[in-house]
Amino acid sequence: MNNLPLSIDLFATPETTCNYLPDQQSTTVFADPNLTKDKNVHSILALQGFRRSGEYIYRPNCQACQACISTRLRVADFQLNRNQRRTWKRNQDLDIQIHPAKFEQEHFDLYQRYIATRHEDGGMDNPTPESYMQFLTCEWSDTYFIEFRLDQNLVAVAVLDALENAFSAVYTFFAPHLSQRSLGRFAVLYEIDFAKQKGIEYLYLGYWIKECQKMSYKLDYQPQEHFIRGRWQNAIKK
Repeated sequence: MNNLPLSIDLFATPETTCNYLPDQQSTTVFADPNLTKDKNVHSILALQGFRRSGEYIYRPNCQACQACISTRLRVADFQLNRNQRRTWKRNQDLDIQIHPAKFEQEHFDLYQRYIATRHEDGGMDNPTPESYMQFLTCEWSDTYFIEFRLDQNLVAVAVLDALENAFSAVYTFFAPHLSQRSLGRFAVLYEIDFAKQKGIEYLYLGYWIKECQKMSYKLDYQPQEHFIRGRWQNAIKK
């Protein structure tokens, strides 16, 4: 992996209301949008707790709160727990295919149904094909769409970035009526298994917030490392 230039300009957003914690304000810093980005740049910034959203690479930088913690899983050491074994077994009838990221109407239709059910009035409703692709993909990123099908019907799509010796789980959307299958959790298990097959060291899982209940599932994937005070540290599930 090559070194980055000595410095990268970062641009901060104004404070806005936090989407995850009540009574908190949030600020985000972005790597210079004019910086030439590729897998190498993406990988090195991920090592500093950054994450991709569309064309942008960002990291929370809130003045009064340090609750957002970047997380990654050590793939080779992962072992299924009892609930994960059930989820894995329950979904063995799915057909899974991995494709380079490109627009498919079938994917977008599923995404619309998922957003309408899971994120109504959350700022993501009424997506367009353009906003959908701008959110999940970009020209410079090595991104894949993993399709999960049941009886040939598309039931889930996981979006995965390939980094240098790591994968980054970008987003997953799935059929809302199949909640009993735990498709979101199964998608992570599949990404871990895929990473093991490829000899990948880490799977980045995005940001975890201890006080945010909807992020608690991330701690089910162990052993994890958390990026705290400028370095990656072992994290034990409590």
